Amino acid sequence: MDNLPNPAQSTTDQEIKPEAPGSLAQPDIREAVQAWAKIGVLSFGGPAAQIALMHKVIVEEKRWLTEQQYLNALSFCMLLPGPEAMQLATYAGWRLHGIIGGLIAGLLFVLPGAAVVLTLSIIYALFGNVPFVEALFFGVKAAVFVIIIEALLRIAKKALHQKSHWLIAGLSFVAIFFLSLPFPLIILAAAIFGYLKTDRNLLSETATLPHKGFRNSVKTLTVWLVIWFTPLLAVMAYFGNNHLLTELGWFFSKLAVVTFGGAYAVLAYMGQDVVELRGWLEAGQMLDGLGLAETTPGPLILVTQFVGFLAAFQHAGGSPLLMGLAGTLIALWATFAPCFLFIFVGAPYIEWIIAQPRLKGALNAIIAAVVGVILNLAIWFALHVFFKTVTKTESGPFTLWQPDLSTIDLSALALACLSAYLLLYRHWPIAATLTASASIALAKSGR
Repeated sequence: MDNLPNPAQSTTDQEIKPEAPGSLAQPDIREAVQAWAKIGVLSFGGPAAQIALMHKVIVEEKRWLTEQQYLNALSFCMLLPGPEAMQLATYAGWRLHGIIGGLIAGLLFVLPGAAVVLTLSIIYALFGNVPFVEALFFGVKAAVFVIIIEALLRIAKKALHQKSHWLIAGLSFVAIFFLSLPFPLIILAAAIFGYLKTDRNLLSETATLPHKGFRNSVKTLTVWLVIWFTPLLAVMAYFGNNHLLTELGWFFSKLAVVTFGGAYAVLAYMGQDVVELRGWLEAGQMLDGLGLAETTPGPLILVTQFVGFLAAFQHAGGSPLLMGLAGTLIALWATFAPCFLFIFVGAPYIEWIIAQPRLKGALNAIIAAVVGVILNLAIWFALHVFFKTVTKTESGPFTLWQPDLSTIDLSALALACLSAYLLLYRHWPIAATLTASASIALAKSGR
């Protein structure tokens, strides 16, 4: 996952004191809708910035949750696959107004960004070959590579505290880069190792499993499984098992349950599967999609929406725009419906879940594996950004990528160096760095 700061650090370095539950405000639905809409529109900058924004609004300003409730929920969401910031918003909405509150908060966190990404995806699909647009995205790609490096450094600093974590990261990199092993298999192996390695006797004596509401949890699980899969089954029944829209639905559903580590881990998985195995997108288009998602509000994992739109636009047949819209809807549904399932089923058990040391051990091992996966992503993207010709060769179980050194793109390398200076040294915001790199590329092209 992305390196998420303690939200309290933005307000005070003093010891956090629990607040009396009676001191919390109780908003009505109208006030909650206004607040979640504001958060959804302003949620730029990735999960760290989004979580800090939510903390400021719902803990500091509105006083809807105590500090401890917020931190417990954040810890729980970090245990889950998928976008932790969106899931945190969903939990806060559920805590205030039940299921309807969770739906309002989660949807308003996602929909503004989804509308922007859809608009930009349509423009990209229709006008992507225009020299003006190509020049802009040339600069975006160079900056995105540096953004991935920054994410790699932040996550590695957070995750690699033990020798075993370094070993997991190294083995994960070898497994995905040289052996092309499936991302879900790598995550599963890391989770099992971390779970078994952790001493189960460390369990807190105060951690007790709730006894009430188990039947309701089973009912909730059943309902949301039906909600999640019914539209996907309907698509499969109408279009057939082998149609691209059907494949998109099951692909993104699988992605939704293994995306520990945030959007960069998702990209590493999609980069190998969508580009190399399935051929739905080109490597450059994947980079462009991440650039779009970086500069729009909402969770960064909205890059899956771009992939769904462009894959369907290019390969689904029929009307490209209608198919692209269908691909967008399927990608959004398969990505975010499971998030509501995870929160609504797990929310009553948060205090018990976060006290389980073996679950934390599994999560720590998963995050260490994600470091290796994102390193793979960084190298893979670097090869496709800085070299015009890259050859993939296979020798037995090993896969090797060989760039043609004579095709190195010095302009892309120079823009990446500038982006690294602005982002890593001057600490410019991501959006400003992307804008600067794209502007320079546009000016250089003379468009």
